[in-house]
Amino acid sequence: MSPARLLAFDTLRKVGRGGYASDLLASGALPLDPRDAGLASEIVFGVLRYQAQLDFLIEHYSGRPIRKLDFEVLLALRMGIYQLRYLDRIPPHAAVSQSVDLVKSMGFRSAVGFANAVLRKVGREAVAWPNRAVELSHPEWLLERWEREFGREATTLLARANLRAPETYIRIPPGSVTAPEISVEPTEISGCYRLIAGEADTFRIQDIGSQSVVPLLDLGPGQRFLDLCAAPGNKTAQALESGVRAVACDFHAKRVEMLKRLGADVVHLDGTRPLPFGRRFDRVLLDAPCSGTGTLARNPEIKWRLQPSDLQDLHDRQVMLLRNALETLTPEGLLVYSTCSLEREENDGVVEALGLVPAHVMRRIPGVHAGDGFFAAVIRSR
Repeated sequence: MSPARLLAFDTLRKVGRGGYASDLLASGALPLDPRDAGLASEIVFGVLRYQAQLDFLIEHYSGRPIRKLDFEVLLALRMGIYQLRYLDRIPPHAAVSQSVDLVKSMGFRSAVGFANAVLRKVGREAVAWPNRAVELSHPEWLLERWEREFGREATTLLARANLRAPETYIRIPPGSVTAPEISVEPTEISGCYRLIAGEADTFRIQDIGSQSVVPLLDLGPGQRFLDLCAAPGNKTAQALESGVRAVACDFHAKRVEMLKRLGADVVHLDGTRPLPFGRRFDRVLLDAPCSGTGTLARNPEIKWRLQPSDLQDLHDRQVMLLRNALETLTPEGLLVYSTCSLEREENDGVVEALGLVPAHVMRRIPGVHAGDGFFAAVIRSR
């Protein structure tokens, strides 16, 4: 059995139980050589991005509803069809035999013949997708929401962008020197570069959407700066470049540990409760926990898990966070509320719930703008 395919299968099975692909691959790939780790990552993210198309193709080639298949058999078929139809450098016999071996190794010997027969029918001929949700491999309810909010053309660009591997952007603070082994391209955001070739090495990988938020704070040396939901700390680190006196907070103890290497004061707290600070802050960043629908290219499992009812729960928590964050501002202070969500309930709806009128609003939509989707509202102290 190929180590890459074993890791891909194990990762997809754990994702099905609630895990996150990027975290699972980061730990699972450590013993593998880079080529196997790369193939495992390609299969996992490809299967998750194209899941709706793959499931349609399984039914198309097998004549059997996927709901009648054991989950492990379904995963092996998704992996096999993805390699056969979407990857150019995988020999068809390897994709078929390894997928069939996965079915066998999981103890589903009665399904071995079925899996083999299905995979041997798979070709690269054009397929008439039954609907737009399958063609774009997104839940219909998400597409409908985005069309109402952004229009049909932008929604198509957005959905297609979510099917592509995201580009890599790195943070090179002004005055730093790039290593000669890497090739980068500057962006419109100071210090943000697109990585063209080479490894990031000592530079921090941070998407351009994420890097677009901190400049909205208009930071300056000596300002007291609060990052209320700071982990993993990329935006705090970017803010520290301006010479601010930073306090970085988070709710989860493990994530708080990630912040201690930054050089900021670190506080473990629950931002939905009254905040413990005796002095107020000149600048506050609330990069709120959210659905993450702006990051579906890099976190494709989210689109298959998220339910419309989840958005109200997120909204309620975000309103509490923003209400408390506002209490920490100085009379002349400025707060930026941001999410990596595209959903109105988590963005404009949160700001409006508190009767706020932003001084400026930034929206980034994947496929329309480079990088992940982001929302940010600049709010001046009342």
